Amino acid sequence: MQLFCRSVVVVVQSGGSVSGPRREGPRRTRGKATTTASSNRFFFFGKKATLTRTTQFSSTSFGGASSSVVVGRRRRGNVVEDIAAKAASVSSSSSSESVPKYARNVNTVQVQRDENECVLNTYGRGQSRVITHGKGVVCFDSEGKKYLDFTAGIAVNCLGHADERLAEVIAEQAKTLLHTSNLYHTQPQATLARKLVETSFADRAFFCNSGTEANEACVKFARKYHYMKFQKMSKSDQEFYKQPATETVSFKNGFHGRTMGALALTWKEQYRKPFEPLMPGNTFATYGDLKSAAKVIKRGKTAVVFVEPAQGEGGIFPADAEFLKGLRKLCDENDCLLAYDEVQCGLGRTGYLWAHQKIGKECEPDLLSAAKPLANGLPIGCVLMKQKVADAMQPGDHGSTFAGGPLVCQAALHVVDRVQEPGFLDNVKTNGKYLKDKLAEGLKGHPMFKEVRGTGLLVGIQFTDMAGPLVKACGENGLLVITAGKGDVLRLVPPLVVTKEQIDEAVKIICEQAFKVMV
Repeated sequence: MQLFCRSVVVVVQSGGSVSGPRREGPRRTRGKATTTASSNRFFFFGKKATLTRTTQFSSTSFGGASSSVVVGRRRRGNVVEDIAAKAASVSSSSSSESVPKYARNVNTVQVQRDENECVLNTYGRGQSRVITHGKGVVCFDSEGKKYLDFTAGIAVNCLGHADERLAEVIAEQAKTLLHTSNLYHTQPQATLARKLVETSFADRAFFCNSGTEANEACVKFARKYHYMKFQKMSKSDQEFYKQPATETVSFKNGFHGRTMGALALTWKEQYRKPFEPLMPGNTFATYGDLKSAAKVIKRGKTAVVFVEPAQGEGGIFPADAEFLKGLRKLCDENDCLLAYDEVQCGLGRTGYLWAHQKIGKECEPDLLSAAKPLANGLPIGCVLMKQKVADAMQPGDHGSTFAGGPLVCQAALHVVDRVQEPGFLDNVKTNGKYLKDKLAEGLKGHPMFKEVRGTGLLVGIQFTDMAGPLVKACGENGLLVITAGKGDVLRLVPPLVVTKEQIDEAVKIICEQAFKVMV
């Protein structure tokens, strides 16, 4: 059965049947099924079906036009098909764009049921919206509702949704080679490594599949580095230090992942407490406070210091130049490594290819973890490192079956090239400032508004109360956003291709809803 309609009402009576070849025209009656149309055309064709009950379905979108349809169920042998669900699943982005193949026939209720019954409940999605497709900064749910996406898969979709140039690259590589493991050389991985090394402080790259894996790898690489240093020490030095440096330092409000090693570095107690004991030896210092860091960074004990040049999950706190330069100096003085977690803030998010590059070479790290935007949504992680760290590692010390596969690396190559196109990063800086200025102006006088902060298009709005009600209200009004910090920060991480017009629309929704629901 196929429906093609514009402002059409279909009335189906219980027990009626409809059959016959394709028909065209208004006010057609066949059996007990009646169609009514005014100056519009309705096509209804298919095999014989028995309609067993009537169901009123709410207005939805067919081919860009609003339609109200009364439908029912049909029985074919022993199978009852829910026509209402099929009709409801049709969504459309606009009258000029057809719904992509895999976004059609999405049954909202069935998706929610399958997830709630079969997927481990670690995300608490409940009865939330089912996102089916997107284009640029816009995405759509299974009911045809349009959203401005200022979440971008949590700072992942830097080029937005369904980017045509990237889709062509992925499709071509998928027809060429998907996977070989790391037993063999592949051109996309080698070329991507070269590009990342040439655009950063690093001499070598290691590929993995996510941000938390990248941070876990940093811990292993740092430990092996200090293990090898200890082996080369004089006997007297070995007796003095007794063992290689193995401890780590990270910072309050920091987030580095949820696997057991990375979790030990992550600040939020509710993330860590149920899974203790974690990897031993981590100490937390106060973010932005060099005196606090100096107290816990110890020669012969501390192997590596982890820090985000701009905290995301922790509440959108960019580090200043004095802090990062001071950390570099402390690490050098205490013979430990400095690792930057740029999983969220890296690859253009701040208006610089790498977030720390805003400050300069004086604060360059020894290790850097990257992931989220690197392949615009395909799973990839990466550790960039200096040669002295790479020299400590040998074949067999670490590895991954899927890491650095041809498909994700080819996609990442395209993303890195796009982000470095002339004007791209400057546009991120300009639009980031524009977003912050418009928010500060629009929220002025709000009783719970404290400040807007951030860098580039990593922006947070600090409130004096929880921002959950505002997230919900924005979603109901066509804007997807998330929280950060304790839940009192509204986090805005739109695709880096967002326009000023889209920023204006988002700011309008945020400000209007803030004055309604956060009072």
